[in-house]
Amino acid sequence: MEASCLELALEGERLCKSGDFKGGTAFFEAAVQVGTEDLKTLSAIYSQLGNAYFYLKEYGKALEYHRHDLTLARTIGDRIGEAKASGNLGNTLKVLGRFDEAVVCCQRHLDISQEQEDKVGEARALYNIGNVFHGKGKQQLWGCTQEPGELPPDVRETLQKATLYYEMNLALVKELGDRAAQGRAFGNLGNTQYLLGNFVEAIKFHRQRLSIAKEFGDKAAERRAYSNLGNALIFLGQFNSATEYYRKTLQLSRQLRDQVMEAQACYSLGNTYTLLQQYEKAIEYHLKHLYIAQELTDRVGEGRACWSLGNAYVSSGNHKQALHFARKHLDISKEIGDRNGELTARMNVEQLMEVLGVNESDLSPSSSEFEMQGETGNIFASEKLNTVLMRLGYSFDCGFTSLQKFGRDPSDEDCFFDLLSKFQSSRMDDQRCNLDNPENGDTRDGSGSMLSLSEMLDPAVTTSPQTEELFDLIESSQSRRLDDQRVNVGNLPGLRITHNNLGHLVGEGDHQEPSDDFFNMLIKCQSSRIDDQRCSPPEGGPHAPTVPDEDFFSLIQRVQAKRMDEQRVHLPSDEQDDSDSADQYNALIFSLGV
Repeated sequence: MEASCLELALEGERLCKSGDFKGGTAFFEAAVQVGTEDLKTLSAIYSQLGNAYFYLKEYGKALEYHRHDLTLARTIGDRIGEAKASGNLGNTLKVLGRFDEAVVCCQRHLDISQEQEDKVGEARALYNIGNVFHGKGKQQLWGCTQEPGELPPDVRETLQKATLYYEMNLALVKELGDRAAQGRAFGNLGNTQYLLGNFVEAIKFHRQRLSIAKEFGDKAAERRAYSNLGNALIFLGQFNSATEYYRKTLQLSRQLRDQVMEAQACYSLGNTYTLLQQYEKAIEYHLKHLYIAQELTDRVGEGRACWSLGNAYVSSGNHKQALHFARKHLDISKEIGDRNGELTARMNVEQLMEVLGVNESDLSPSSSEFEMQGETGNIFASEKLNTVLMRLGYSFDCGFTSLQKFGRDPSDEDCFFDLLSKFQSSRMDDQRCNLDNPENGDTRDGSGSMLSLSEMLDPAVTTSPQTEELFDLIESSQSRRLDDQRVNVGNLPGLRITHNNLGHLVGEGDHQEPSDDFFNMLIKCQSSRIDDQRCSPPEGGPHAPTVPDEDFFSLIQRVQAKRMDEQRVHLPSDEQDDSDSADQYNALIFSLGV
């Protein structure tokens, strides 16, 4: 039985390393079913299961097993194990949008690492706390419509905290000589400076990140750095330079055979060429984006591609094609329940019909006109590009609902990228907790390190002192105030209690009562989530994998929704154109059932 449990766990680890997380979790779960009396083995299995479920985006299950790992680590007095389990919990809570709780867990990781003089663990904890504040700042930015850099005080403060922790992380990993970690820190700092509107600083950091990515031959990180550089250069008005970086992004995406990133690069190139009034190229890349979105059944991405194509065709004077894509945009917006998109598309359709002098009855179904031949894989065979006449005398303001005479005012060039992608998180995320399957198939300890099962079981890697004062502290308080919610290690899945491990599970120290701060922090962190700790990630609207996450297009939609009345103008005709961190942590893990 003992050998079987370990053998099952090792097979689960092998499958996870090969990228088969579904198969890996099945073997790990089987190992838990067999059970073991070896506490270190069980802790390692919990950690690996939590990580595997994390990469599968089953965050409720990830939270469950990291809680089990933390409970076991605290029970046996394994301080390093407790630190790592806390880091794992922090990363999972961050993804669930529970940032205050995530900070408490990550701070515990930091405190224990400093206590144990574990410099590597300390660096990872600093990195994780920076990630939490970065994620919180991005979430706070979601409802903002300010110009880049003009942030509400609370958002600026959050992002400055992220910067502080990233700077401390960078200083420590430099001391440790960890070049790979330095690359991640540079990328993080670049992303944070980007959100703060410090684009020159962002470019400096992303160039350093690019240099280290090339040093390691890390093509995925190199691609992300190119994309981030392009984003920052857009805000500096250096559109031609931005296209060069986006082209490199596209080239590497194809080398990596990453269709999602390829589509995002096409999307960025299409919009940048629109800014440059190079409409033929803009249409070419938007059509490529549309084709990939169709191939991946990304209806949200399709809708945005159709909107962008409509803009480009209007700017080129081809109102017939613009009407076709405006109608497609309207149909898709209705289908996916995008109210703002539907209002904008409906207004565009009405205005284009007026310009063309046609009625609804004159039109064939939008699905049959200029139909894309996705079945043949050749988008351009059906999308016959008409000769595009560049109308340099006109530019559009956040969509083709507001065409105006172009006077070469610099602000006109920037209008289409109004509030451009200051939230483009999915293309700059090698610096944060990676939610995608790691390319090398390894699982992490939740704080950035890759640990194998054998390493996790190696006493030289993880120590296991026999103290359990903190666990007893929690248990005694639960006994006094929540008698029916007592932690019972006997209920841990896969744990076979024998005389060999009983001494490690029963503490003999004096029981101490925590102060009322323990419960105050519990209420502060958990007031809205007591009933259901295993919530799924908050929905951020329809998912569009082929469009940069939180991209400028969404921001334009929100801006347009607020000023819809202003945009009801006529199109031109064809003739025109810390001190409480321990209390917070104890309260949090109590509420999590640890």
